[in-house]
Amino acid sequence: MSGGTCGVVEAQDISLTQKPSNENRTASFAAFLGGAAIGLGAHETGHLVFDGIFDAHPSLKRVSFHGIPFFAITHDPTISPRKEFVIDSAGFWVQHLGNEIILSRNPQVRRNGSAVVKGLVAFNVLASVAYSAAGFLRTGPVERDTRGMAQALRWKEPVIAALVLAPAVLDAIRYYRPEAKWAVWSSRGVKVGMVLLVIR
Repeated sequence: MSGGTCGVVEAQDISLTQKPSNENRTASFAAFLGGAAIGLGAHETGHLVFDGIFDAHPSLKRVSFHGIPFFAITHDPTISPRKEFVIDSAGFWVQHLGNEIILSRNPQVRRNGSAVVKGLVAFNVLASVAYSAAGFLRTGPVERDTRGMAQALRWKEPVIAALVLAPAVLDAIRYYRPEAKWAVWSSRGVKVGMVLLVIR
């Protein structure tokens, strides 16, 4: 009888230890998604800040990507190419700055970072990968950032796509291999170079 009682107690102990674990996973995933949402908000805020600085009359426009509906922030199409480049680049600049702050302050973020911070880094990397893929393939809504940047510089869009992809790949390397100093300085160099294109 006591053996059966012990078995019940052990089963209860196991179920009690498993339940918080599942709850923790759910909470961590929710926090991860929250970090990604912060990244999206920061990206769009970057566009809006320079829309406001340049008095570019921003507005929301419904667009779709191969049937998937979402929105784009548009602005006055008559602004100068330099202003166009800044506005379209601003979202990436915010992503780059965010990752730089996170990965510089805590190179071991993969090991000891919060779920929110990991979600933010993931958004910054994956959003750049998605934008660069659209740029390489020259697909998606005409309002896409890589197309606007390319037109402003009079460059081919795949070149811009490569510039957007490079820091994303390098930051992913920094996330998984924080000891790779070459990735740190290469990432920073590409990010600064993208900003300096403003004076081209």
